[in-house]
Amino acid sequence: MDIESTGWYRNIVNRRMLICVFTGFSSGMPLYVLFQLVPAWLRQSGVSLAEIGLFALVGIPYTWKFLWAPFLDRYIPPFLGRRRGWMLIFQVGVLLSIGILGMFQPQKSTWLIAWIAVAVAFFSASQDIVLDAYRRELLPDQELGLGNAIHVQAYRISSLIPGSLAFVLADFMPWSSVFWITGAFMAVGIVMCLLVKEPASEVPRDTSLTEAVIAPFAEYLSRRGWRGLLFVLSFIFLYKLGDNMATALATPFYLDMGFSMTQIGLVAKHAALWPAIIGGLLGGVVMIRLGINRALWVFGVVQVVSILGFSILASAGPILWLLAAVISFEYLGVGMGTAAFTAFIAKETSRAFAATQFALFTALAALPRTFANAGTGIIVEQIGWFQFFLLCACLAVPGMLLLIWVAPWRESDK
Repeated sequence: MDIESTGWYRNIVNRRMLICVFTGFSSGMPLYVLFQLVPAWLRQSGVSLAEIGLFALVGIPYTWKFLWAPFLDRYIPPFLGRRRGWMLIFQVGVLLSIGILGMFQPQKSTWLIAWIAVAVAFFSASQDIVLDAYRRELLPDQELGLGNAIHVQAYRISSLIPGSLAFVLADFMPWSSVFWITGAFMAVGIVMCLLVKEPASEVPRDTSLTEAVIAPFAEYLSRRGWRGLLFVLSFIFLYKLGDNMATALATPFYLDMGFSMTQIGLVAKHAALWPAIIGGLLGGVVMIRLGINRALWVFGVVQVVSILGFSILASAGPILWLLAAVISFEYLGVGMGTAAFTAFIAKETSRAFAATQFALFTALAALPRTFANAGTGIIVEQIGWFQFFLLCACLAVPGMLLLIWVAPWRESDK
């Protein structure tokens, strides 16, 4: 049988998948600017660690983006349409605000830089709202798994610009030029925005902004009911909780095990990035065959088992090949689980209110990472690394159990 004649092949090789590459790159690049490039710039410029630590707060817009998402669902810019119009506005905002960041001296203008970084985060989080809604309207249901997997992996690959290229450029040119060059990579998203078509969408009727805020929640309740809503919200919070906690203190764990900075840089970082990318893409292809529901079960089991690898490493000590194997398997599971999880969130949203519902679900999904970063250090000090990773594996189980109600195995959605 000619593979090109099959629906399976057409779900993988088409223009929509290429668009997902560009949406992922545009979405990820500003985030890595804030959390990889800016801290390094500040530290090299002599800013204290305490002040750099406070810069984590500039990411607040990513957590609260659902508050203004209804505005982006309700109002349509006078050019390019509802999704592409907002997309262009925020992408230009990201490009300009990243470039402006490097025009100030960190030691003299630390707080001004912090507010500009908040602006970058606001434009970036707002762009995410629109890009998520755009993908939801662009992709047919059978392509949600692979399309979102490709988006997530392109998101990760974008880290090479602010996390690698920009660092190299900083050795040869002033930081002001580095930030403008880095920001210019947002042109990838701007060109995409101008070339693609506005997706077919269910434009909300002419209502007040108050009604526009209520309508997405009312629509979801009409589909799921209160019981279903509580199950889904609990699942979104719990499914990645153990996984997020296990990786929250990864670098301190490697150091405590006795690995050198060079070993961590050469082995740990690459063993995390590329398996996560491979796992995400593999997960997207598998979802075409299994469906999103069954993929959540299979990949969830992989996630739980992979967490236990860290317990083995904690008891074995600094064995370099074991470090590479454990991290590779863990992030292979991370890539698969994230692909299925993101596809599930997309499937749960309505096309008419995709921006608001997607923003709410992704904001809730980000809470476990904040919780993990805040509490894991205290837990490790009390029980040690070995038992900590066992605890993380146990905390992954409740999210798996909720699959019985939110994504039943027998309810195929291939």
